[in-house]
Amino acid sequence: MLDTILYPIEWVVAWIMYGSHAVLTTLGMQDGAGLAWVLSIVALTVVIRIALIPLFFKQIKASRGMQMMQPELQAVQKKYKGKTDPASREAMGRETMELYRKHGTNPMASCLPILLQSPIFFALFRVLNNLQPIAEGSRDAIGPIDQRIAGDIETSTLFGAQLSDVFRTTDDMTARVVVIALIIIMSATMFFTQRQLTMKNMPKAALEGPMASTQKMMLYILPVIFLISGVNFPVGVLIYWVISNLWSMGQQFYTIKKMPAPGSEAERLLKEKQARKAAAKGAIEAEPAPEPEKPQGQRQQPKRKNRQKRR
Repeated sequence: MLDTILYPIEWVVAWIMYGSHAVLTTLGMQDGAGLAWVLSIVALTVVIRIALIPLFFKQIKASRGMQMMQPELQAVQKKYKGKTDPASREAMGRETMELYRKHGTNPMASCLPILLQSPIFFALFRVLNNLQPIAEGSRDAIGPIDQRIAGDIETSTLFGAQLSDVFRTTDDMTARVVVIALIIIMSATMFFTQRQLTMKNMPKAALEGPMASTQKMMLYILPVIFLISGVNFPVGVLIYWVISNLWSMGQQFYTIKKMPAPGSEAERLLKEKQARKAAAKGAIEAEPAPEPEKPQGQRQQPKRKNRQKRR
């Protein structure tokens, strides 16, 4: 069942990697095993993240809707606090869903980019995990990745670690050091991305209550989960997540700077910046215009007054 679902995605992943490698070698990079296959995973990440840009803006809209409805949601929760009878629970659920409709959001919308990346993540994991069997001829090709190409990808290295190396299964200390470094970078970038969103782009009302507590908890739990589970990922998958997280940081930094959430710290800083610019522009416009310079040239001779003739 899983093979049936993931195989088409594996096929797409394989073709994007193959096409990116072809472009890189056309631009002058070495064919066969080498850096071009490492960069093909970077290109795969960029292609996927560009495709997810519309969903990213939907995520931003959903997150802001969740933030803006926090005061009303807390009022509903306070209204039914301590009431456990079925009628009260049903009324609370109905009013909560009405708030979601009013603000055009739902709790799952903010998770869409991560959820949609999950099949790609598993497909890439399976492609990299099957490189050795394909190279040995014990497994069929995946799209354009045949026996020869699988051998090239498998033996391509990043700082001495092969793309198919996994911390738990490799005995190469160089590969283990590279894997640990990638896991730390992956977890750190995930933490700072979430922290940037929580601390700078949320109004004060959204930083209080049960949902805010859950978000703060997830801020620390998700990086720890990836830190622990990263020992099971091939180097190529870790490269994908590191680049994806760096993309998220840059995309989110730009969005927070240009389109901050209403009532957030980022909005306050943007308004202060706009006020300073407006004040500076007003000061420049208020300065008196300089007097025009007098034309320079030959000194004008004084006119001689006509004297009355003596009688």
